[in-house]
Amino acid sequence: MTDTRRTWRRTGAFIAVASAGALGVGLSAAPAFAHTPVWSVTCDQVSVDLTAYSPNEDNTVTITVDGKDLLPAKTFRKEFHDRLELPAHDKEVTVRLIIEAGDGDQFSRDETKTAPVCEDDTPSPSPSTTPPSPTPPSPTPSVSSPAPSDTPSTSAPATPPAEPSTSAPGGGLAETGGSSATPLIAGAATLVILAGGGIMWAARKRRSAQH
Repeated sequence: MTDTRRTWRRTGAFIAVASAGALGVGLSAAPAFAHTPVWSVTCDQVSVDLTAYSPNEDNTVTITVDGKDLLPAKTFRKEFHDRLELPAHDKEVTVRLIIEAGDGDQFSRDETKTAPVCEDDTPSPSPSTTPPSPTPPSPTPSVSSPAPSDTPSTSAPATPPAEPSTSAPGGGLAETGGSSATPLIAGAATLVILAGGGIMWAARKRRSAQH
């Protein structure tokens, strides 16, 4: 009875050792892959780094933003790296990463992350403590005198009366009230005076002779 038990124990131990050896051989024959999916999301970019995937099977990666394709289904082997720019958005968006591993569904991934809205990095100006300087009054426009016009004025000064010309018509001397008979009249007057003088002299001589 004791020998039979010892025989069964030895047989069981042998079977266990053989099974462990076979399992070890099977595990060493199948390649082991770590399947390391690393990805991150910022306000404007998605970074994807997939390493240690099967180099013999087709693996697929897809990225969507709010249900719209950012990276359509792309096939890769062993590893995949990419940087994708997010479209401009004024509210948070949902980024989804889908990985289909070719060597088993247990290595596939379906994950989502939220991309925040990018804030303006420009600092807002700090309020100034210096009171604003008063605005100088605007200068009063001066009324400029009208520019002299080239057109002569219709109200021209009165023309002074023309001085009488000292020259007679045709370039001769101006008339002084006399005429061409003036020398004759002057000669006759002389003769009258001389005659009168002679008569008076003769009369005086008679008077002196009578006395």
